[in-house]
Amino acid sequence: MGVGHLNQGEGDRRYARLMGAAQKGDSGAYSELLREITPLLRRSIAAQRRFLPPHEIEDLVQDTLLSLHAVRATYDPARPFTPWLMTIARYRVSDGGRRYIRRAAHEVAVEFLPETFSPDQTNRLGEGYGDAEALAKAVRTLPAGQRAAIEMLKIQEMSLKEASAKSGMTIGALKVSVHRAMKALHRALKTET
Repeated sequence: MGVGHLNQGEGDRRYARLMGAAQKGDSGAYSELLREITPLLRRSIAAQRRFLPPHEIEDLVQDTLLSLHAVRATYDPARPFTPWLMTIARYRVSDGGRRYIRRAAHEVAVEFLPETFSPDQTNRLGEGYGDAEALAKAVRTLPAGQRAAIEMLKIQEMSLKEASAKSGMTIGALKVSVHRAMKALHRALKTET
């Protein structure tokens, strides 16, 4: 049953019921809740950040859903759901705005693109990144979830299962966080050289 014909109050009560059922282990209710709130999040985030391209908005929607998943146990089904969800979204959008500004500050317009590859040698097998201080600095600039995932999985060399148990994040969320963190670190360290 979709919420297209429900008014705002009825929709919120439905979300609260679905989240309450999800907290009790009903995966079908959780899937239905995620399906129903995703377009709501997409519209809300797009309205707040009209300047972002669609793929950036989708990243923020996914970040919000991951955060929702990580803190789902904190929701009180006796309270309105939508304001709780929008608070999570607001924090994720703020984090995304800071990332967007940092990225935009480092973009450089190039008028001439070389036609050949750079003469610099490629990395040799076995060479590690040489500037530990720059790496540590880049890790500190990561969002908290990505930083925690990198520290647990790459620095402390925990297994996904151990890191999931320690952080409360799902294995999937950890994988996404590490992937995004590695891309961010690669970009940050590439600009350092």
